[in-house]
Amino acid sequence: MSRFYRYRLPPWCRNWLYVIEKSMLPIVIFQAIRTLIFPTTFDIFLLGLVLGIFLAFKYKWL
Repeated sequence: MSRFYRYRLPPWCRNWLYVIEKSMLPIVIFQAIRTLIFPTTFDIFLLGLVLGIFLAFKYKWL
């Protein structure tokens, strides 16, 4: 079983992961505010998805 190692990826892919990782917190904050103002089913689903991706980066699952 091979694990996913970030450092085995090509440099351009590692750069994209770094950019996505650093931009997730502002996106989570924006989506949380938007969900509080306009609580639709899609916004709640999108907040859960974005929050899941943020937590995956925070706890090094990705």
